[in-house]
Amino acid sequence: MATQVIVVGSYNQDHVWQVDRFPQPGETRRGSGFRTGPGGKGFNQAVACARQDVATVFIGARGKDALGEGAATLAESEGLMGCWQVREDVPTGTAAILVEASGQNQIIVDLAANERLDPDFLRAQSTRFADARVLLVQLENNLDATRAALELGGEHNLTCVLNPAPVHPDLDAGLLGLVDVLTPNESEFAQLCARFLDAEVATDDVASLDDERLHTLCRRLCNGSVVVTLGRHGSFVSHGAARRGDEADCYRVAAETVTPVDTTGAGDAFCGALVAGLACTDSARFADAVRQAGRVAAMSTERAGAAVAMPRRDEVAARFR
Repeated sequence: MATQVIVVGSYNQDHVWQVDRFPQPGETRRGSGFRTGPGGKGFNQAVACARQDVATVFIGARGKDALGEGAATLAESEGLMGCWQVREDVPTGTAAILVEASGQNQIIVDLAANERLDPDFLRAQSTRFADARVLLVQLENNLDATRAALELGGEHNLTCVLNPAPVHPDLDAGLLGLVDVLTPNESEFAQLCARFLDAEVATDDVASLDDERLHTLCRRLCNGSVVVTLGRHGSFVSHGAARRGDEADCYRVAAETVTPVDTTGAGDAFCGALVAGLACTDSARFADAVRQAGRVAAMSTERAGAAVAMPRRDEVAARFR
């Protein structure tokens, strides 16, 4: 099967504890249900995409260690075409995750090898870009590598999607200018508005802004389409000149009703499923891909874990007939 999506991003080994509530500063609390497994925004999104039966290449960096070797083996078992830069100077990335009873999470990450992904290593994969349709990147790698990926995507006429997570301190407007679709969550959207628009928007207020105000902010932020994920409030879509098959310039898509167990990888599930939808549809509405992505994200919260929690295409189809 020809490559449809390239995900350039991060791999982290997640270490997860369940807690009844998050600790206060200086407080030690007992955790339970420890587990470890694959994570990293890029890898999570690549798994989510591949599980929608879309041919997916993952390009990333790992250490020359047991965690990195496990990552490569896991990618192969998921049907991902892994393209790894193996670094001897830094270890594979790791993350510590606390999940409280409500399903909310707090995360600390050491990006390690992810921040040493060499732009020249990416440029050497140019033929892979030539065969693809959609590129997805995040901000857990060094920005020069992310920029190189987006430039390659533009050269090969890919639809370039940026999930601006986590918002990088050196992110600049020029990099946003390379993007066709931007997918921030509420917190990231508020941070981007403050940095690039000098507009103070509280994270908790983003979902309650009226559509006109949200659309105006999105249009000032990015020339391409913007999808703001709003958790239990669904998502908001704002288009620029290209409506991507949609009739409206902006609209909301409601969230699916679920009982969340762990929201750790929900945003990654959304992004992976969104690019899967964009890769598979030439004439369908963008809204259809957004709606499907919301369903995949919703189902991912009903399972513990990140990459391992991503639902498969047939599971989603059975749930939402």
